[in-house]
Order: sequence, then C-alpha cells, then structure tokens
Amino acid sequence: MGVRSKWKDESFDVVVVGGGMTGLCAALASAREGVRTALIQNRPVLGGNASSEIRMHICGADANQFKRDAAETGIIHEIMLENKARNDYYNFSIWDSVLLQTVYRQKDLTLFLNTGMEDAELEGDHITRIHCYQSTTETHLWVSGKVFIDCTGNGTLGYFAGADYRVGSEGREEFQEPDAPDQPNNDRMGNTLLFKAVNRGHPVPFRAPDWVRHFSEDDLKLRGHGNHKPLLLCPTDISYTNQSKPEKEKKAFDVYGLDYGYWWIELPGRGPDIIDEYETIRDELVRCVYGVWDHMKNSGDHGAGDYDLDWVGMLPGIRESRRLVGDYILTENDVLSNRIFSDAVAYGGWPIDNHTPGGLDDKDVMPSTVRHFPGLYTIPYRCYCSSKISNLMQAGRILSASKLAMASSRVMGTCSVGGQAAGTAAAMCVQYGCRPRQIGERIEELQQRLLRSDCYIPGFVNQDPGDLARRATVEASSQLDGHPAANVTNGVSRDREGVINCWESDGLAPEGETLTLRLEQPANLGQVRVTFDSNLNRAIKITLSAKRMAQQQVGPPAELVKDYEVRLLRGGETVASRRVEGNYQRLNVLDFPEAPLCDGIEIRVLSTNGCPNARIYEVRAYE
Repeated sequence: MGVRSKWKDESFDVVVVGGGMTGLCAALASAREGVRTALIQNRPVLGGNASSEIRMHICGADANQFKRDAAETGIIHEIMLENKARNDYYNFSIWDSVLLQTVYRQKDLTLFLNTGMEDAELEGDHITRIHCYQSTTETHLWVSGKVFIDCTGNGTLGYFAGADYRVGSEGREEFQEPDAPDQPNNDRMGNTLLFKAVNRGHPVPFRAPDWVRHFSEDDLKLRGHGNHKPLLLCPTDISYTNQSKPEKEKKAFDVYGLDYGYWWIELPGRGPDIIDEYETIRDELVRCVYGVWDHMKNSGDHGAGDYDLDWVGMLPGIRESRRLVGDYILTENDVLSNRIFSDAVAYGGWPIDNHTPGGLDDKDVMPSTVRHFPGLYTIPYRCYCSSKISNLMQAGRILSASKLAMASSRVMGTCSVGGQAAGTAAAMCVQYGCRPRQIGERIEELQQRLLRSDCYIPGFVNQDPGDLARRATVEASSQLDGHPAANVTNGVSRDREGVINCWESDGLAPEGETLTLRLEQPANLGQVRVTFDSNLNRAIKITLSAKRMAQQQVGPPAELVKDYEVRLLRGGETVASRRVEGNYQRLNVLDFPEAPLCDGIEIRVLSTNGCPNARIYEVRAYE
C-alpha cells in the first residue's frame, strides 16, 4: 500500500492566482487594505515575464519614455525604486530577491511558491475554493476565499471555473475597429525566448549543436540582427495616428543590438490552442535561438565575432492566449480616442503592438505592425470583473479586451496598475461584504483609494474627503516661479500636458527648505503622506539591454528628497516629529500613533539625491 497524499486546507479573504507583476501588485494592494490575502505562484520566483527566468524589462504607458510624465506609479513604481536602490547593475537574481522581500515584508499576505492551481470548485456562480499542488513539498492544498483574482496570464482560473473567454481576433463588424480583420480568426501573437550576449574583447568561436534550426539571410531579411538591419522599415517604425513621428523616436524604436535579443524569435504554434502546444513551442524556440546565433556568428559578418552567449532563457515569455470576458470589453476605438471612462481605475499608452501571427515562420512579413497614438487611455473597472463568475476578477493581459486593445494593454506596466486596482477592489468587497460587480456602486471610493496609494488615473484628481490637507493653506521658505507651494494640495501628483503640479524650492539652504501647511481647524493627525518627485521621465527598469541601461543613471533619481523631517505643530510648537534619512521612495507614509492635536504641518527638506532644489508633488494628512 502506497503512502497517502498530503492534504492541507487554507482559508483567506482574497486569493490571487499568478505571481507575475500583475498578481504581485494585486496581492500587495489587497493585503495593504488589511484583508488576509494569498498569492499562489507556480514558479520558484516572482515576476513572471520580468523574472530571472524570462528577463523581459517592464514597459508601460510611457512607451519607453516617449510619452512624458506617463510612467506608472503606485506599487509597481515603489518596487522599481527599491530595486534601483539595491541593484544598480541589473542583476536579475537580486531583482528576484527584491520582489520576494516585498512580499515577506507585507502583513496579511501569504505566499505559496512552486504551487500550481489544478482545479476550482463552485457553488452556483461563485468559486468556493481552488485545488493546488505544491511540488516541492508534495502537498495538495485546498485554498478557499471570498474573492478570487485570476492573474495567471492564461486565464487558467477563469477557464477552470467556466468563465467566458475569447481567443484570436474579433472581426471588424463586432466593434467597428479600424484595424480589425474582415472576419474573426484565431491568429495570435507567439511566445519568445530571450538571450544575453557579452563582448569578450577578442574573437569567440561558436559551434552550433546539431539540432539547431538553420537560417539564411533571406529568412531574416525583415528582422534586424547584429549589424544587419531589415531591408524595409524597422517593425515598430509606423507613423503616429494623425501626426508624424519625430526622427528621434524613429531611431529610438530601432531593434536592439547584439547584446540582447530578440523579441522576434517568436512562435505561435500551429494548432488551435497555443496553451496545448507550450512545450512543443518551447523546444522549437530553443532550436531557433541557437540557430539565429549560429547564423550571426558563422554566416557572414554580423559584427558578432567577439560576442559570446552569456545566458539563454528556457522559459518562453507569453504574449497572448485567452482573454477573460468582463462586464465591458475594451476596444481599439477606446485606445485610439484616449477615452476617459467614468469608472476608470487604470490606464495605458503603449502603442497597439500586434505581432504577426506566423512569428518567425512568416519570413516575408514584418514581425510586428505597430499603431502609435498620442496620449493615454483609461481602463474601466468593468474590464476587471468577470461577466459570468460573481466573485472572480481578472487582471493582466487577460483582462476583458478585444485582441487589438490587448495588443496595447498587455505590457507589464499597464498590467501592474490594473492588478493594484483589482486587489484594492477585492479588499473592498471583503470589507463591505459584497461581490466585485457591486464595487461599481462605490467607484468613487475605489478611485480615491487608488489615488491615495499614488496610482494615477487620467482625468481624476484627489477629492478624498478624509484628506485634511486639501483645505489647508500652504507656504514655503522659497519657490521657483511656476512651482508654487500651493501645488502640493491641487490634487494632481505629477506634471501633465505641460502643466507643472509640484512645489520646487529656489535652491536648498544649509538649514533646509520648509513647506508649511496650516490646517483649516485643529485635528488629531495620525498620518501624513508625502509624494516626492522621482522623475517619471527617466527609466529605472531592470533590463538586459545595454540600450535601456544607457537611459538610466546610477543611484536613486536625483530629484528625490533624501533627508527630511516632518513636524506636527500646535500654536507654532512641535507636538510630534519624524525624521527620515536616506529616502529613495516617491511616496512616503509617516504614521503618528499618538495622533496629537495640531493645527499645522511643517516639512523641512534637508537634502536630495542630487537635485539642487527640493521638489514635492503632494502632501496629504489624515486623522
């Protein structure tokens, strides 16, 4: 008689399945709202496509710094700043530890690594529990919850639960999308394995394994590799909608060089279901990666003579599979029109980046058709609520969107802010004892919670009735013209469309620069939130690309305030104070458990991380 399997029951308020950047942000957001949260991840590391297993850098609405002041803030920005302070030389192992540390520091959050979800149980239209298996401990888990969030990337939880989903492209007739095909089809973007090469400073031979797939120059004529550029335009070199694309941006969108490649080593499989073919696709991608490298090293001069393979991924990154259907389906028209939804909770700005359905096998087709557009669009809360399963939410590239809208919203920065929105909403469901769809009746509260947590929602400003700083009068020891002290309570915590929304001092005096808020009436303050400038127009991403590394500076953003103190005042006298040294975060939350009665707040900036002036975007105060 064999040994019986090990079974364990776990119960939580919110259960997040999928530990990529989306699921990580969703789980952290839920736990930070004070509800018991589980994060189920089937890999040994967190981060998904951004992890050390795949190593894709995080892109978002700013389209690699080409849309000003558009970078995502909130939890994803916090994590990237933490990594920048600890990991200035782009070590993906350290990045893994940063993600893990963020989870382990978080109260009310339990992480299950190496744990795959295998089934879901329902009562009526809601999920009661999911069956998981943790391979490292040989343990079966039944994980129950009140709200479940599918962040699997494949919509696996939704699929097991019987949620409605879509694959492939919608026909033009359904949504009247200008770039949709005439008829629906099952075309999909493929999976990719990345690699890293280094210049050794001397010739390095390469002997290809006998199982590689061989490529000729004709096979790769439309795919930039080494010093060989495509005969036609670069794959992302399409003009903006309604305006010309500046020459500077054309150069910036060129394919990456020899060191980091290649997103176009991409295969979608040949059958009806890309998920069924994952293992077969992976094996073929390995043959392709080594075959492309063999071509670059041993078939003519590609400038690769001194280069040596340093790392080749074995876990393909996935762009597209299922999309779960929600209460609203985001469309290409919403994206191109920069639509602002009344129930907006997230936003995007990445171009509509639709890869050719044949991938590397379509040698006569450009590997991607990219439609650029100016501005940003919002994503409505309804896209994150399952249309069929009452306690299921979805976030990431599986959110409720058409194929063309997903081609923009699928990037990790956009997915992450959507994850934070979903996690915050799930926690509200627990607090109010309701289903996700009912949070739509409290959408203003959800939006204000997100803004309070330093998320950005285009078209929305701070209207939090609990923020006492909104009604305060503000003065400063000095200020630059156009950067008044009053900006810190104007409700917008970043510059937008040329409008400056921060206070900036005129220099930094030896004794520091002060910002003083006088409350409308005395209050017992328990918390002060300060949002500093982290320069959203400079990259801080983990990356393998030398090109993307060159866009960054060493150390935390120079504009960030480094050392400062906050004093709570009553009648001009200090009743409580906090001093912070070595800060490298944009949002700083200072708690005052004693909650003293006070009528003013003074923030004294003592030093920055390099900027000659003090810069603050927002100050909030709560009882």
